[in-house]
Amino acid sequence: MQNDIFTEEFGDSAHQPILLIAGSMSQGPASWPDAFVGRLAAGGRRVIRYDHRDTGRSATIDFATDPYTWHDIKNDALAVLDAHGIDAAHVVGHSAGGVLAQWIAVEHPERVMTLTTIGSSPLGRQEGLTVMRALMGEEQPEGSLPPPTKEFVEFYRKLITSPPPSTRKEQIDFQLAEARVLAGGLPIDEEEERRQAERLHDRARDLSALANHRLAAAADMTFEPVGVLHTVKAPTLVVEGTHEPAKPGHGALIAEAIPGAELLIVEGMGHMLTPQVHQTLADAVLRHTATVRG
Repeated sequence: MQNDIFTEEFGDSAHQPILLIAGSMSQGPASWPDAFVGRLAAGGRRVIRYDHRDTGRSATIDFATDPYTWHDIKNDALAVLDAHGIDAAHVVGHSAGGVLAQWIAVEHPERVMTLTTIGSSPLGRQEGLTVMRALMGEEQPEGSLPPPTKEFVEFYRKLITSPPPSTRKEQIDFQLAEARVLAGGLPIDEEEERRQAERLHDRARDLSALANHRLAAAADMTFEPVGVLHTVKAPTLVVEGTHEPAKPGHGALIAEAIPGAELLIVEGMGHMLTPQVHQTLADAVLRHTATVRG
């Protein structure tokens, strides 16, 4: 199986490295906007952003012939560090990328200088099952993670019960509608958001390959190690928005589980890194990564 991962590097290679891990089914620029990345690079960091397998410009895979798991997707992040000759980096993950970042911090502490999660869920708590139960209208068992918001559930429930968008226009319209839900309490620039959706659509090798991430998760919904966050040694920053629609309250649970973790609540932020929060988030990441120097 050929698994070429597309990466991009910003800033001076002599500076402290930051590895940005995007969320599930997301190209690097979708989770990590250029303006945010530019602030990190301007702040004296070597920033690496990459497309997950089966997204963006990375290789697409015939899942039926070469199935993979989220364990493999996690190892792709380590392969990116290897390819750039980086022994250890400041690891920053968004959404499911934050779960991968936690997983790496547990399994490979020597490779994680600091850990930052943004809009993520605690490793080992099966956030995917919580979302699935919510979409199916099932009761959440005692001890489950807080479910997504009503608006989130209604949007994605309609999506899974309707024909998927097929034309370029339909797919871009969907991305714009999704952004309205994920932006939380902050307005979006609809024209700019549409231009970004068009750019992401046109840079992707095969948008249908995104579904392979769901297949990888469905193959084993309990793939994450359980009860291990207390072993994380890296200084940890956990960021969540006050209007997080997908994983409300999950950030506090990460911060509670990791000794010494700092919790940052960003007013108005939802599940997206909208322009209004770029400076706040960049400042927080730069401050946090300055606490440890390799």
